[in-house]
Amino acid sequence: MPYYRSVGEVPRKRHTQFRQPDGSLYAEELMGQEGFSSDSSLLYHRAMPTAIVAAEAFDPPAWSRTPNRPLKPRHLRTHKLDTAGADPVLGRAHLLANDDVRISYVTAERPSPLYRNAVGDECLYVEAGALRVESTFGVLDATAGDYVIIPTSVIHRLVPVGEEPLRLLAIEATGHIGPPKRYLSVRGQFLEHAPYCERDIRGPAGVLVEDGTDVEVLVQHRRGWTKHVYANHPFDVVGWDGHLYPWAFSIHDFEPITGRVHQPPPVHQTFQGPNFVICSFVPRKVDYHPLSIPVPYNHHNVDSDELLFYTGGNYEARRGSGIEQGSMSLHPSGFTHGPQPGAAERSIGIDYFDELAVMVDTFRPLDLCDAALTCEDTGYAWTWSGRQA
Repeated sequence: MPYYRSVGEVPRKRHTQFRQPDGSLYAEELMGQEGFSSDSSLLYHRAMPTAIVAAEAFDPPAWSRTPNRPLKPRHLRTHKLDTAGADPVLGRAHLLANDDVRISYVTAERPSPLYRNAVGDECLYVEAGALRVESTFGVLDATAGDYVIIPTSVIHRLVPVGEEPLRLLAIEATGHIGPPKRYLSVRGQFLEHAPYCERDIRGPAGVLVEDGTDVEVLVQHRRGWTKHVYANHPFDVVGWDGHLYPWAFSIHDFEPITGRVHQPPPVHQTFQGPNFVICSFVPRKVDYHPLSIPVPYNHHNVDSDELLFYTGGNYEARRGSGIEQGSMSLHPSGFTHGPQPGAAERSIGIDYFDELAVMVDTFRPLDLCDAALTCEDTGYAWTWSGRQA
């Protein structure tokens, strides 16, 4: 994580006696990445975090993936998916996946079970509604436009808040997600050229202590899923400190980097993961060279698939293609993509784009999952030519 936080009660020195009011020791837990050589936090539990009383295999909702064959650009309409009434974890409709990342969408109206992803970090983007993330680190609130990063193996529960259904884009990694390394100093501080900084990041503000016994927690791990039953509720942490914790960042706090001519997608990069990046396209002043063409040029990223999730405003380059709120466009490696016919000419003289989108670029091909095929606009690939297949 970018910086150190301390929440609740912790002893002055780590790995020293820290006693409860009855004289017994709090149970100290180190949660760390990459063995003992990267970010970590120390949590202090009232009960042993290792005490489970049962474990059994668990079967989540079934899904499968198939290669993008025949190779072509795809348009997915996530608002056509039927996930109403689902919870934000088990109700996810898996859309695209490879061995590095899985991308899902859900419209949720009820809390998730207690859940731990032991495969990798999750990046959740709130398209609409409000979300409360309850975890061993406390409570973190998120609203529309927020990214929420949940580190690997944090026990948490996702709770939709308010009357509006929660619309959530879920990006599940097989490793860790964080700010691009080029934004950070060797000691982890955001540098001056970074489009956001520590002031824009929110973490849990206080501890969350719940009582309970025989508490079920679903664990997604590298060999499937398991249901653990904990002797005591895992939300029993009285304090923690360190650099590893769930955190939130609003896409509206991303400061766009602009230029006299069109800037390439890396200026929009917000996070990096294992073999993929996440970018934010936000409202911004656009190219101001007197002969500039503000929309993107035709481009072919030969090493990556490009997925764009449209979450607000007007996307000039895609006008006339059927793209709408909640759409996803997949432009795979092996296909040259660019603005729709007429978009380049129409954009000349425009000095501001009012658009909001989240992009995921992967360096391994994305396969199509079952739900993607149920919400696909099958005519999208032919919109550049104006002909039907």
